[in-house]
Amino acid sequence: MNQQPRSSQPGSVPHGSSTAGAAQPAPGRATPPAGAQHSAGPRPDTGPSEPDRNGRPSRATSQAPGPGPQGAAPRPPRLAPRPLHRPPVDPAQAAVFARPAGVEGSFAPRPAGPDGEKSGTGLRLAPPPPEALRQAFSRPPGSSESLQRPPGDTPREPQPDPEPPLWSEREEERGWRDPGAPAVLGPPALDEEQEQDAEQVEGARLSLRELLFGRRVQPSALVVLLVAALLVGAVGGLVGRLTAEGGNPLTDPDVTLAQVAPAEDRPAGSISDVANRVLPAVVSIEVTLGDGGGTGSGVVIDGAGYVLTNNHVISIAAKEQRAKITVVFNDGTRAEGRIVGRDPKSDLAVLKVEVANPTVIQLGRSSDLRVGDRVIAIGSPLRLAGTVTEGIVSALNRPVRLEPDATTDTNAVINAIQTDAAINHGNSGGALVDGRGALVGINTAIRSSGPDGGSIGLGFAIPIDDAKRIAEQLIRTGEVKHPELGVNARTVMDGTGDGAQVQNVQDGSAAAEAGIVEGDVIIKVGDRKVTSADELIVAVRSHQIGERVPVQLVREGRQLTLEVTLKSD
Repeated sequence: MNQQPRSSQPGSVPHGSSTAGAAQPAPGRATPPAGAQHSAGPRPDTGPSEPDRNGRPSRATSQAPGPGPQGAAPRPPRLAPRPLHRPPVDPAQAAVFARPAGVEGSFAPRPAGPDGEKSGTGLRLAPPPPEALRQAFSRPPGSSESLQRPPGDTPREPQPDPEPPLWSEREEERGWRDPGAPAVLGPPALDEEQEQDAEQVEGARLSLRELLFGRRVQPSALVVLLVAALLVGAVGGLVGRLTAEGGNPLTDPDVTLAQVAPAEDRPAGSISDVANRVLPAVVSIEVTLGDGGGTGSGVVIDGAGYVLTNNHVISIAAKEQRAKITVVFNDGTRAEGRIVGRDPKSDLAVLKVEVANPTVIQLGRSSDLRVGDRVIAIGSPLRLAGTVTEGIVSALNRPVRLEPDATTDTNAVINAIQTDAAINHGNSGGALVDGRGALVGINTAIRSSGPDGGSIGLGFAIPIDDAKRIAEQLIRTGEVKHPELGVNARTVMDGTGDGAQVQNVQDGSAAAEAGIVEGDVIIKVGDRKVTSADELIVAVRSHQIGERVPVQLVREGRQLTLEVTLKSD
C-alpha cells in the first residue's frame, strides 16, 4: 500500500538518543523529513526519567555528586550512554518512504464498510452469512474475546508478573549493572510447588484387539485372520518337511531301531554270575612313594583281612619305609595294607587289612584243571578296577622265569598255568577262577610283543595249590622255606639227552651227598621229566623238604638213577 510522509512530533526524542547529540532515526523506522528535526540544545533536568521495558532508565542524566539522604554515603555519578552517530536523511527518500501524515501504525487503516465494520480493501470477498448462522456463531454483543470459552469454564486467575530475567530489585534501585561481572550458574528456575492433583482413577484396560488394531478390526475378521495364519503355517511346515526329505536321501526321520524285549538269561555258572560273586573278593592295591608308585591286584583269602598278591606288586614298599600301601575294595572302601610276609622265590606276598566282614574268595584245586577248561581273569589292569576277561587253560606246568629289575627283588621260576584270557599290567596278584568261581591261580606274568606291550593271549598264573601252601607259611611264620637240590645247571639240547646239565655242585648239599657231579645231565625228578634248567627248579620245589626223591640223569652216555634227600634252602 502507499505510504505517506509522517510528521514528527515536536519535542520528542527517539529511544536511546542523547540529550547532547542530534536526533537520529531509530533502526527500522522512517526518517522524518528535513526541517522536522529538533535542535540539539540542552534541556532542563525535570527529574529522573521513566525506566524502559528492560528496567533501565530511558535517559541517563549526568548530575554532580551531592549529598544523599541524611546519614548515607554519597552515590557515585551515573554514566551517560555513548552518543549515537546518526547520518542525515535524504529529503527525497523521506518524501517517498516516510509515514504519511496522520498515520501512527505500520499500515493504513481499513475503510469502513456499509455495516460499520472494517472490511479491508472495501470489497466484499464473500457473501454475508445467513442471519441464523450469524446469530448462532457471532460474538455476543459487547464482548471483545476472539474465542468463546467452553460452558462452565472459569477464567484463569491472573498470574503474577514474572521476575525480570537479569535484574533484581536491588539492581533496579542502583539503576545499572557492572558489565564486567562474571557469570554464575545458579539453580534452575522452578515454579513454586503446586498442590498435588487428585488421585487418578485407573481406567478400563484395553483388550488385545484394541491394543493391536484399535477399533478398526471386527472380532470376526480377527478370527478369520488367525485361521488363515494357521493354515499358512501348516502348509509351510508340510512343504518344508517334504523338501527336507527329498533333499537328503541318506537320512530317514521315520526310522526306529527295535530292541529285543526279554533280557538274556543268566543261569548259575555263567560269566555274569561268576563275576557277580567273585568281584567283591578281588581288590586293587595302590603303592605310593612320593610322587611315584604302582598298582596291582589282590585276593581276599581269609575273613581276618589277609590278602594274597604278587611280591613284585609290593616289594618297593618292603624296601622303602616311606612307601604306603592302600587296599581298595570293589565297593570303594579304602584301607591301609601291612605286609605280613613275602617270598621273592615264588613271587607271592600276604597283606593284612583291618576291615569288618570282608568277602572271601573260595579256593579251588589247580590239580583238577585240564587244558581247554574255561577260566576267568579278574583284576585291575591299567588302573581299571573290576575288569573281567574270559579265556581257556592253554597249558599246564609251564616253567616261567621272573627276572629281578629296578623295582622288585623277585627272582623266581613259577610252575605256571598258561591262559589266553587277557591279562595286562595291573592284573598281577588278581584272581584266575574256574567256571564255578573257585580260585585256581594268581595272575602273575604275560608275554608281549615289547616291554610296554599288552596282552597277546599269553598269560601266566601261579597255581593255587602252590600259592595256598606258601600263603599259609607266610601267615604262620612270616617266611617260606623251599626244598633245594644244591646245584647250578644250564639247559642242554644235544638230541641224546635233553635236560639240565649240572655246572657245579654246592658242598654239603643234597646233590653232593647223593653223588651228583658236574657234567651230569638231569632228565627226570620223581615223576616229572626235566627238559630245561628252569623246569629242574620247579620239579624240585614240587616236593617237600626232607622227602627222598629219585633223580634220573645221564653221565657219559649212561642213564643213572640216584636217590636224593632234599634239604631246605
